[in-house]
Amino acid sequence: MLTHIRPVAALAGALVLAASLTACGGSSAASDEKVVTVYSADGLKGEAGDGWYDKVFADFEKQTGIKVEYVEGGSGEMVQRALREKSNTQADVLVTLPPFIQQAGSKGLLQAYAPQGSDRVDGADKAPDGTWTSIVNNYFGFIHNKKELPTAPKSWEELLDARYKDRLQYSTPGVAGDGTAVLIKAVHDFGGREPAMEYLKNLQANNVGPSSSTSKLAPKVDKGELLVANGDVQMNFAQSKSMPNLGIWFPAKGDGKPTTFALPYAAGLVNKAPHAENGRKLLDFLLSEGAQREVSAVGGGFPARKDVKPTDANALALGKLLEGVEVFEPDWADIDENLTAYVDAWKSATGS
Repeated sequence: MLTHIRPVAALAGALVLAASLTACGGSSAASDEKVVTVYSADGLKGEAGDGWYDKVFADFEKQTGIKVEYVEGGSGEMVQRALREKSNTQADVLVTLPPFIQQAGSKGLLQAYAPQGSDRVDGADKAPDGTWTSIVNNYFGFIHNKKELPTAPKSWEELLDARYKDRLQYSTPGVAGDGTAVLIKAVHDFGGREPAMEYLKNLQANNVGPSSSTSKLAPKVDKGELLVANGDVQMNFAQSKSMPNLGIWFPAKGDGKPTTFALPYAAGLVNKAPHAENGRKLLDFLLSEGAQREVSAVGGGFPARKDVKPTDANALALGKLLEGVEVFEPDWADIDENLTAYVDAWKSATGS
């Protein structure tokens, strides 16, 4: 069984490269450079330079003089890139979603480091061996176009209706973190892998096709090219400020309760990082109380530190989004171990 229920308190494109990556892994010259390279899943950097990353990276550079070089892509894509560079490490900090952060740890891409403030992060939101910790909490969700589809669908089954043919899309499992989350939620909601794959096989008749990055889907929904797509609460809430037609919703199975699960942005120090000390400083900064207080106000997400309880307008709106939604906890160890099998089953079922 992929997931199990545990009561949990309820509380998201393009390659961005600030400068060329020239540092050689582990050299003393590289260690002296005032730079830190971040490989990250998309969602925390604003389309208009107004995201949480934009704010905290600017504050970090001003405070430390260390420039952040930033590379962005799908969750799995970033892990695969770091893996290809394992013999000549380029990244200092890796930020990605489950189960890819666990995958990065199991493949030896991360080294142990407990950032300042990580003692205030819940035990379920950080690695037992200290190789990663959540920096922004988040939840999986779907989006709909509020103009053409004012009332969000209530169930998975509604998405099989012919009205959604070529107007529905979800990002690719095994490549995008939120795409993998579609599998995780479907297996949970349908009660097992076989019924979930049968459903996704049927859904394929309406699906536009693959997408390596979930953030690319929101503009299509906002413009009405799509009626429905997958996403996550943080990213889509932040995008909705400039994309007014986005609405966030959570599918249920049949007449059941809508469900979701935590899908945090988790960060780790890369093994043999060329600028490891700068990476540690950045991780400390991302978990500082000041940066965490801006997670909701600037980034539209949930603080990872449980002692930071913001009361800004975004924080209140985010809390309301999750009212009445059942939050379950996936078995991440099982997912990490069997991810390839789950993705292969999805490929077989959908012909992808």
